[in-house]
Amino acid sequence: MLTGTVPPTDEGVVSAVCDAYSSIARDGAHIEYAAVVAEAFGYTVEQLKSIPAESHMGLSCGNPVAVASVKEGETVLDLGSGAGIDVLLAAQKDMVNLARKNAIKQGYRPPQVVFIQTKLTQPMPVATASVDCILSNCVINLLPDAGKTALLKETYRVLKPGGRLVVDDIIARKPFPDTVRSDLPAHIGCISGALQLEQYRALMKDAGFTDALFVETGGDLEVYKSPGPTGSGAPPSSPSTKCCAAAASPLPQTTIGNLNEWAASYQIYARKVSSDNEAADKSPPALDRWWDAYPKDNLTSSEVASLLRDPDRSDYAIIDVRENDRVGGHVLESVQWRADAFAGSLDKFYDEYGKTKQVIFYCGSSKGRGSRCAAWYQDYINGKGNTESKACVLEGGYHGWRYPDLVDGLSAL
Repeated sequence: MLTGTVPPTDEGVVSAVCDAYSSIARDGAHIEYAAVVAEAFGYTVEQLKSIPAESHMGLSCGNPVAVASVKEGETVLDLGSGAGIDVLLAAQKDMVNLARKNAIKQGYRPPQVVFIQTKLTQPMPVATASVDCILSNCVINLLPDAGKTALLKETYRVLKPGGRLVVDDIIARKPFPDTVRSDLPAHIGCISGALQLEQYRALMKDAGFTDALFVETGGDLEVYKSPGPTGSGAPPSSPSTKCCAAAASPLPQTTIGNLNEWAASYQIYARKVSSDNEAADKSPPALDRWWDAYPKDNLTSSEVASLLRDPDRSDYAIIDVRENDRVGGHVLESVQWRADAFAGSLDKFYDEYGKTKQVIFYCGSSKGRGSRCAAWYQDYINGKGNTESKACVLEGGYHGWRYPDLVDGLSAL
């Protein structure tokens, strides 16, 4: 069981939170417990049935999708998406990998749904004025105060003019004594890092959101201690269920008492006000190179040449994803799978190469189509739980290939 005090540095706080939630992602949450928490904070039974059970883990404090009015074709950013519940509803590293697997189960693939691993205390790899709607569910309270300030300013930056922000978060009812503020399990459990209402209002205004609306939702924070429907049926805070609660809840158990006495769940609404009414129509793509978010191995030309020259190596495949420009020649033994049809043929591609140790993709420069197809394949095999195969990219692509004796077709080398 997690115990101890909140680290004294911001970096320490971020590290402690990441470690705790990575552990939750690896170990999973009781499905019954997660359902109790999700329903307590506004998700309907129909919504929960429409997505993988693993995408909600009992870590939310609201349902931002319900009021976000997400429209078809909009770009939506979910801050700290967890296992993906709000992303999957809006779309209809451990935590990121879990979210990607859940997206695949729903049939969502990049670039329609992309999960990026990044620190929310740092500038986001998202283009300015590129997002229609931002969601956040019980995440901002986990950040150190400086991180909260930085993240809210980043949300304002990336929103399009008129773009909207919907945040579900925990807000402190009163000043916390040091014993509560320093309690690490209470911080991981979204309580001791909470701001008071006026502090939160000030941060929103400082970020640029001058018309933010705060609504207390009345959610019962004691539900985080609930053993779920498989328990005795007694109230969550009753002594008869405490032993079950510790086993059912993925959150560390705190000893600060009734959580509702310290804090409350709120929903926060805000818009980015701008006089530039045409700017939203001219917005750039939110992610110019979404495929960079997916881990891939880069192999140099010499490394691939060594594979081709080694008579004992056959555990690799070289994939040329170019289209008509393939007629200029291609790397020896490479097989063509055109990039424009690759995403739609992943099932067939996996059947053929899912047991191949290294699947090496390239295009003319390997900066676009090659990397993009490698990302699609890596995302696919991650969703399958396949660790036998690995997506790789040939650095420099065909234009950087310097081995004329290892070329098929008419060479322009």
